[in-house]
Amino acid sequence: MKPVSARPTFTSSADEAWPDDASPYATINDPHRSDIANVTRRLLILFALVAGLVVACGLTYSIAWQSGIDHLRRNAAVRVDRTTSALKSTLERYESLPYLLAEHPIVQDALVNPTPVNVERANLYLEDLNRHARATVTYIIPLDGFCVAASNWRGPGSFIGAGYQFRPYFLDAVKGGVGRFFGIGTISQAPGYYISQPVRREGKIVGVAVVKLDLEWFQGADASEPLVVTDDHGVIFLSSVPAWKYHTIRPLSGPVADSIYQARQYAQQPIAPLPVSIERTLEGNAQIVRIGGGRYAPRYLASRRGMGEPDWHLITMSPVDPVDADARKATIVTGFGYVSLVLLAFYWRMRRARVREVMRSRALLQKAYAELNRRVAERTADLSQANEQLQKEVAERTRAEQELRAAHDELIQASKLAALGQMAAGITHELNQPLAALRGFSDNTRVLLERGDQASARENLEAIAALTERMGKITNQLKLFVGRARPRSARAPVVRALRNVVALLQKRLQGVEVDFALLDTDNGTRTPLSLADDHPELVAHCDDLRLEQVLINLLGNALDATADVHLPRISIEIEVADANLSIAVSDNGPGIPDDVLPRLFEPFFTTKEMGQGLGLGLAISSSIARDCGGSLVARNAPRGGALFVLTLRRARVQTSHTTDPLTTGS
Repeated sequence: MKPVSARPTFTSSADEAWPDDASPYATINDPHRSDIANVTRRLLILFALVAGLVVACGLTYSIAWQSGIDHLRRNAAVRVDRTTSALKSTLERYESLPYLLAEHPIVQDALVNPTPVNVERANLYLEDLNRHARATVTYIIPLDGFCVAASNWRGPGSFIGAGYQFRPYFLDAVKGGVGRFFGIGTISQAPGYYISQPVRREGKIVGVAVVKLDLEWFQGADASEPLVVTDDHGVIFLSSVPAWKYHTIRPLSGPVADSIYQARQYAQQPIAPLPVSIERTLEGNAQIVRIGGGRYAPRYLASRRGMGEPDWHLITMSPVDPVDADARKATIVTGFGYVSLVLLAFYWRMRRARVREVMRSRALLQKAYAELNRRVAERTADLSQANEQLQKEVAERTRAEQELRAAHDELIQASKLAALGQMAAGITHELNQPLAALRGFSDNTRVLLERGDQASARENLEAIAALTERMGKITNQLKLFVGRARPRSARAPVVRALRNVVALLQKRLQGVEVDFALLDTDNGTRTPLSLADDHPELVAHCDDLRLEQVLINLLGNALDATADVHLPRISIEIEVADANLSIAVSDNGPGIPDDVLPRLFEPFFTTKEMGQGLGLGLAISSSIARDCGGSLVARNAPRGGALFVLTLRRARVQTSHTTDPLTTGS
């Protein structure tokens, strides 16, 4: 065989394997042989690939977004139809109740001849009907507009005697029609839906029968997505989002706003437009809206349905953000898929171009593979070591989290025990005064029974019953110090509260000069105040029991401060202003030290000896004053002694010849 000596042989060196002219990389590595046309062609291919990527992503986003919107719109249409049907069926279920009420002879007798007997029968009938029908309130109104009988005639917020001449549902029924109206009651301050029917007797309208329904449950019936209900003026009166209530979806004209204000439909509060901007209108009476200002305000797909009768509209708000997120995810997947296909094609093309080079440089590749295997083995060992270290760190962190969770549970338990102890201490402090009074009354009653004074003993027993009722109320009211609950709108006569406090502390007040006075800041006069008179102008916005609690604590502290004084004297002065009412309690004791004054209202801070006080009286009194919209301050009087000033909001008392608009209505 003839030897082939013209072809080069493979060696271990890449430079010796191929001559310079025969090397497959010679053309690429030589800058003098680069071709400008190849560069231009590659740029055009790159531009075409980028353009294809943009088109594919844009088309994917558009299709995915439109598909998501269509699906969301169909679901929203089903939801708004279902919710509208539920609300409409609820209203229709009570639609005939006023008519049946108007046809009853007891109701007609009470309206034609409102004698006490007829009114009492009507009240009992309305109470029984309202309980079985599960309505909120049912009541009847004669033509003068003042309610004569109601189902809530037993309660403190009874509608009897209230005027309804301004209510649209009364005016519609008086004209012979059916009244439908949604508004906030001016007495109960609770929103409701009113249905009214005229009451006829011998073909003549003699009054109006009204049924009030509570629809507040409806706005939380389906809270998965925002839900609103608007009236015929576009005012939102039911909403699963509390911040949207009593806003309008469109601006109100001047006459419409005045009519709403005059009818006290929404408690005469200002009604502002909801910041809604429509971005797109879709088929099926749906719109894409943005609520709020700014670029990042939330967007919703609003689906609207009309109720027909009444002229309400129910709107469901489906968030559009999930659709946008799904469209973006689909676009990202498409982009990655497109780039993956391009890279795969490029890889396939490059692999075909290198097949021949791989065949001719197998020896070099084998060596490279061996080196790669060695490095992979080293890297695998490093990864294994790192994995073991990571597992150790994970175990350490797990143990630390368990310890942290156990410490957190112990802290919660300790907080519960502290709160329980504080409440127990508060109950002990607040019940000391009633228990002392109970002991005094019981001893006095035993003496009176021995003497045969049955009348005085009966009075003492009634006082003991009142004190036990007060102790029960105290245990319920002490939760305000822990829970900080907002007080209800109650009114308390100040003189009556002082009279009850003096009766409670009567035994401790023996030998102490107590002075009651009324101050007039305008004239600078000081008038003695008699607790035997009621003084109806001295009424504060506060609960009776809470006001008495504060006064008991202030008067008890004054008694403690004057315990060692030769001629103890306590002064209680009431100063009345237009909006506020101040009660100042001063004594002739040693006063309050300067280092004690800043901490006077802290819980459990006391200067008394062990067993004589818990340091909760002033803290509870200050909390009660703040919850009632007032304040309690302490300082030293200029003539010596301590001075505590309790300031509360003054409650106006309605006179017999004026009508307060805030207390008239349902």
